[in-house]
Amino acid sequence: MSEEIKTAIEDFDWEAYEKGETLGEKSREELTRTYDESLNTVKDKDVIEGTIIALNKREAVVNIGYKSDGIIPMSEFRYNPDIKVGDVVEVFIENQEDKKGQLILSHKKARASRSWDRINEALNNDEIIKGYIKCRTKGGMIVDVFGLEAFLPGSQIDVKPIRDYDVYVGKTMEFKVVKINEEFKNVVISHKALIEAELEQQKREIIAKLEKGQVLEGTVKNITSYGVFIDLGGVDGLIHITDLSWGRVTKPSEVVELDQKINVVILDFDDEKKRIALGLKQLQPHPWDALDANLKVGDHVKGKVVVMADYGAFLEIAPGVEGLIHVSEMSWSQHLRSAQDFMKVGDEVEAVILTLDREERKMSLGIKQLKNDPWENIEEKYPVGSRHTARVRNFTNFGVFVEIEEGVDGLIHISDLSWTKKIKHPSEFTQVGNDIEVEVLAIDKENRRLSLGHKQLEENPWDVFETIFTVGSVHEGKIIELLDKGAVIALPQGVEGFATPKHLVKEDGTSAQVEETLPFKVIEFNKEGKRIILSHSRIFEDEARAEKRAENKAKRVAARQPREEAPANAAPAIEKTTLGDLEALAALKEKLSGK
Repeated sequence: MSEEIKTAIEDFDWEAYEKGETLGEKSREELTRTYDESLNTVKDKDVIEGTIIALNKREAVVNIGYKSDGIIPMSEFRYNPDIKVGDVVEVFIENQEDKKGQLILSHKKARASRSWDRINEALNNDEIIKGYIKCRTKGGMIVDVFGLEAFLPGSQIDVKPIRDYDVYVGKTMEFKVVKINEEFKNVVISHKALIEAELEQQKREIIAKLEKGQVLEGTVKNITSYGVFIDLGGVDGLIHITDLSWGRVTKPSEVVELDQKINVVILDFDDEKKRIALGLKQLQPHPWDALDANLKVGDHVKGKVVVMADYGAFLEIAPGVEGLIHVSEMSWSQHLRSAQDFMKVGDEVEAVILTLDREERKMSLGIKQLKNDPWENIEEKYPVGSRHTARVRNFTNFGVFVEIEEGVDGLIHISDLSWTKKIKHPSEFTQVGNDIEVEVLAIDKENRRLSLGHKQLEENPWDVFETIFTVGSVHEGKIIELLDKGAVIALPQGVEGFATPKHLVKEDGTSAQVEETLPFKVIEFNKEGKRIILSHSRIFEDEARAEKRAENKAKRVAARQPREEAPANAAPAIEKTTLGDLEALAALKEKLSGK
């Protein structure tokens, strides 16, 4: 190179130069050609590389090795705030020379012309790229990457939940391409993916140093319905809601708040799944350990109902110290009821300690014990023969269960409901919830049950019925029910009788029907069994027999008259007259007996 320069200088016409003579046309062409060859050959619409040789707030001056430098607005470099003099950038040649002789370049168009190639390269090579966050959109952010608009999901901005997206607008950040849809020209990027790898390494290092029982300081990162996530400086741990406090916690936000710094203890961790279980309440002494040592079974305690269930209620007598009041210990009544019938969450309740196990940290309580057991003096309060008003609680086929007072139950047998009515089921006589008058018949203290009666409140009407419904007496009755075995007949005095089918046959041969009123004859009366057997057919049958007997008697009397005119000494006549007299006497006796 130096030799060529030397030759050029030796061949230079210094005399002509001193005289001011210009170069010849041939020399001018050679000089221009040499100059042009020393510059880059560029064409419009080409994309080439250039070097930034100057910068200010508004524009960058770029040298592409052309006879003039190009100017590019700084707005096209927003994605890269670290750009500086000496950086090599791609430029798009819009015009080699405008009206002012200026070279027109564009960095934005250069990026856009190769954007899809660059995007695909970045995805395939797992390359870290830079992008400028332009604005917010639904579910995330719009980011300028290589001149294209890429989507940054909100969940991919950071490893921790983002509460304010706006703070990221206008920032330039590093990203990784995670998904490309060539058909719809969609690009999805992630900033979170960049820091996850680093965090995983940090997690492994942190977890390797963890020990159960270790106390660490952390920051409340997220609060959920089931617990609190704590940032331990690169790794997260969870305090389950049950480990926040020794007392009952309904909402974790009642105990901690976001970004709060707290001390936690490590309860457990999983190297593989990177799960860390933390505790907050374990840093405080267990409330059972501080429970009054003199507290014993039988003592009265006060507390607040914190949890309700059908089977009972949990009473907190001190923070973290709870006892169960089972529903069976809420009332002396033996009827199954729900605990919600007695109390609700938030109620202040007094109770009696029934069991106390400090080792198992369990306690059972009762509130019915605050009242006297009504069965202790049952003989005095409800002696046999005493009368009371009871409430109907339930039915069975054989009787009615009633409650005289809370905890004092009794049974009225179906046979003790009425003296006169034949009751098939107690629901025919009364209804659940109704009041009924009862008399105590017997006391079963061991089984806590009274035998009660209702009909005993009235005198036994069968003593009177015995004098009215005598065997052979006739009464009008109404057939109220027909059964296979016969009919139920309503008689005067509110009593009922029964007639078998053969005793329901009428004189015309037909059978009596429901709602018919007919005369009935009593053919059996049983006071002990409270049973009256009736017959309609017996009435006309007995009348027919009486008429037959009368007819036979008249015949006998008529046959006797001629014989009476016979001589007195006729032996056969005397004998028959004697027999006829005896028959007449027998008929008279039967008539008197009937009366």
